[in-house]
Amino acid sequence: MIDLHIPSVHKNVGETAANYIETLTKPSGSLGRLEDIAIDLAKMTGNQYPNITPPGIIVFAADHGIVNEGVSAFPQDVTRQMVTNMVNGGAAINVFGRQIGADFRIVDIGVATDVSEKEVIARKIRQGTGNFTVELAMTIEDVEKAVKIGFEEANLFIESGVKCLIIGEVGIGNTTTSSAVLSAITSADPASIVGFGTGISKEQHENKIAVVRRAIALHQPNSKDAIDILSKVGGLEMAAMVGAMIAAAQKQIPILLDGFISTVSACVAKLLAPGVENYMTLSHQSAEPGHIVAINHLQKEPLLNLNMRLGEGTGAAVAYPILLSAVNMIKEMATFESANVAEKTEKV
Repeated sequence: MIDLHIPSVHKNVGETAANYIETLTKPSGSLGRLEDIAIDLAKMTGNQYPNITPPGIIVFAADHGIVNEGVSAFPQDVTRQMVTNMVNGGAAINVFGRQIGADFRIVDIGVATDVSEKEVIARKIRQGTGNFTVELAMTIEDVEKAVKIGFEEANLFIESGVKCLIIGEVGIGNTTTSSAVLSAITSADPASIVGFGTGISKEQHENKIAVVRRAIALHQPNSKDAIDILSKVGGLEMAAMVGAMIAAAQKQIPILLDGFISTVSACVAKLLAPGVENYMTLSHQSAEPGHIVAINHLQKEPLLNLNMRLGEGTGAAVAYPILLSAVNMIKEMATFESANVAEKTEKV
């Protein structure tokens, strides 16, 4: 397994940034959460004037055997087709990534069919996970390999110059997998977690809840053991996302979380490597009902709520300019002294 040690954030740098923000030409606290974001980024990076440019988007692609239980509105082939769409620049994440000037990489870690495009990073462990209502999703060895691959690919991306990491995913069936993982971690009733995913019917939704309940009852995953949970009901792309988050935190690179699957993966990362969550900002609240359960478990406050539920890293890419605004505020705003602006007078 990879090194799981996570360095502490730079609280002293955060305090310096907070004090400096108080000297900027504005009433105290008047830029609201932007001020908090700037302070958090200073803590993460160890720099009073954080640099988060360029952002990098890394998408992990994998399939899920659980689709055999009728939990998705789309066939499994769509995972492979969406990989091609991303390579061709036609997916939503490509559109939003171009908008923010992000570097982009896509990794095949477990697509069920062959992927031949040279632009795709080929790290396939197996052709999708097992149907976890009747077998393990994957072996312990598979999980550890996937975590390591995510760790390695994120490190390579960071070494190329990326300063803020957006970790996305694509894989038909992964909202069911994420629901099972979250239920295992929190012991929450699947009925309070499971959503309509890709747009399933009411009947399919009821079946999806039953599928997650059966899986949890069958495998009895250990709520304190991240590897056990991933092995029993997890996904290859989720395990890779966990590894990527750990890599970013170790390099003190800010992580901008996406929606439901991303946040559940972050919960797993926190369980595996405590402290990793201190390098995370939550971009938005997904329309998936389980996301609020994951958000509460992670104790993060989303920046946006746009009723998005696509995945891929799209919500994070849309929210990235908010982080950039916070950074530019602390880097570029004048202080009262430098602008020769009178400060607030105290009543005597």
